[in-house]
Amino acid sequence: MTNKILTEENIHLNVSLKDKEEAIRYTGKILVDNNYVNEEYIDHMLEREEISSTYMGNHVAIPHGTEESKKEVLQTGISVVTLPDGVEFAEGKIAKVLIGIAGKGDEHLEVLSKIAIVLSDEENVEKIINSHSKQEILQLFSEVK
Repeated sequence: MTNKILTEENIHLNVSLKDKEEAIRYTGKILVDNNYVNEEYIDHMLEREEISSTYMGNHVAIPHGTEESKKEVLQTGISVVTLPDGVEFAEGKIAKVLIGIAGKGDEHLEVLSKIAIVLSDEENVEKIINSHSKQEILQLFSEVK
């Protein structure tokens, strides 16, 4: 994954959030603060969650916008947030890793497939949850071609 899509500024470790809405807003704010999306994108992320949960299993949620939110995307990027205490994303489904996605055009499909490769290995998810360094996470994602 190119360095521009995921940087150290996009990774926040050991965050404590109270609920799913706060978690989605936090994940989206990283994308806003690093100039990947306009502020309105966060509302679309919350709308998307209403349509169906972005919880993917294995303690991972991938909040992202709706089809209509594409106009709010300035450039493709992802944010990574680790939540050691977790946040309930669906009934009984606790997310400890949040990966916010903003894809320009159809680039989100490529980004999603690379994220899926990393997260398909439960060991990688554990490494992310327990990571003490942003470099460790950058390394995991950079290994995907």
